[in-house]
Amino acid sequence: MPEFAAATVHLRTPQDAVALPVRTSVDPAAWAAAAARRLVGPDDDEPKLLDALATELREAAADSRERGPITALSYVPEPRLGELARIELSALVADDTYPTMTVDLLQRYLAAPTPVSYRPPEAELRTLPAGPAVRVRHAYVQDVGRDGLGTVTETCAYGIRADEKWALVLLASWQAQARTDALCELTDELAETVRVTV
Repeated sequence: MPEFAAATVHLRTPQDAVALPVRTSVDPAAWAAAAARRLVGPDDDEPKLLDALATELREAAADSRERGPITALSYVPEPRLGELARIELSALVADDTYPTMTVDLLQRYLAAPTPVSYRPPEAELRTLPAGPAVRVRHAYVQDVGRDGLGTVTETCAYGIRADEKWALVLLASWQAQARTDALCELTDELAETVRVTV
């Protein structure tokens, strides 16, 4: 059994975020409809808004569930605009190839350029309450069409060495470049709230 199985991981849920059901069994449609209603509030009865947001939340939950994170959040500060960012917290476990988890290993993992990198990753070392960490900002071009144009997705990630056998990765991703500074700041704040108890 992995070492992290005996640990409890805590992450503060920001205001205007909803926890996606990635580790529980729920009726996706019913969950998404209720979550959309909570985010929109009881005073807005616009069916198109509720339906569109519920659809987006249901798809976000299905997408995050595929990666199997410990927890996933959909950040929706303005429900009329839909999901602004996705926040996921995942575990990385040492294996035979990499028997010891280090911050250097996390940096190489998170800051490796890819064929779809929009610009080189930016990495810097940090110290968090949960342990030593590396913060990496990256941008990718995705869904490139025949015209050569694609969508830029930006990420801010923290690789946190929780133990020599496992680590945590806090990853926030978004496509709203105008909100990059604010979303990086939010990710920084959330990284400070990560706690591990055994």
